[in-house]
Amino acid sequence: MSGPDVWVSKDDSSDIVRAEAIAGVGRDYNGNVTVRLFGGDGATVTLVDPSAHGDSPTPVDFHRQLLEVVAELSDTAQATMVRPVHDQQHGWRWVGEPL
Repeated sequence: MSGPDVWVSKDDSSDIVRAEAIAGVGRDYNGNVTVRLFGGDGATVTLVDPSAHGDSPTPVDFHRQLLEVVAELSDTAQATMVRPVHDQQHGWRWVGEPL
């Protein structure tokens, strides 16, 4: 029996990847969060680019926060999309939404 689908979206929803296709998650010194996908070509997807949001930096552990959210959602009963959200009051955070 497989669990529900968890999808991860870029902040503007222009790219969406299935969480189980993610082989690695990283955050660079500029605060960009990228995921590396399983497969021979080693494709990467940038999920967060702080420069597109007034250079508001992501938390140092933002990539780890993504892993925590995905792990929690893998136990839910419905398909869910996770996406990064930025606002002035809360800064950067990951938000899960049912599909």
